[in-house]
Amino acid sequence: MAWVKKVISIAGLLVLAAATWLWLTMLSPWLYSPPDDGQTVEQRTHQLFVYGTLRYAAIRWLVFGGSGNPEAAVLEGYERDGLNLTRQAESHVEGLKLTVTHQELARLDRYERLGIRYERIEKQLADGSSAWVYVRLSEFSHLLMPPLTRQVALIP
Repeated sequence: MAWVKKVISIAGLLVLAAATWLWLTMLSPWLYSPPDDGQTVEQRTHQLFVYGTLRYAAIRWLVFGGSGNPEAAVLEGYERDGLNLTRQAESHVEGLKLTVTHQELARLDRYERLGIRYERIEKQLADGSSAWVYVRLSEFSHLLMPPLTRQVALIP
């Protein structure tokens, strides 16, 4: 019976840790400040193209509290490179087009760390509609991926 109490205690700690992480990342006032570049979220519905973690319904519900009414969508002229999109003329990225409110878009900006990790730009999708797309900031992307080749200086 003692092992059951330990398992329950460990499970409780894991749930508490996950809840704390989610609160810190998505709701707390401490770990994120919106950029001061003047980009405001218009009070209307928005279209958003997602290609990574936000393709999963459970993540969308955790991040902005809704499904976004997903539709299959394609962004042409890009390819997915890990958590980023890179221009590639003959490629395309499959994802979802979501419809979100301005409040949901503000929560998504926080999740994607707008101005810190990603920028939100408007792109035309293959179906002719336009949608916001989060693209990794170039000054941040080099921190995530080490150079493919590294020169090592040997000191005699």
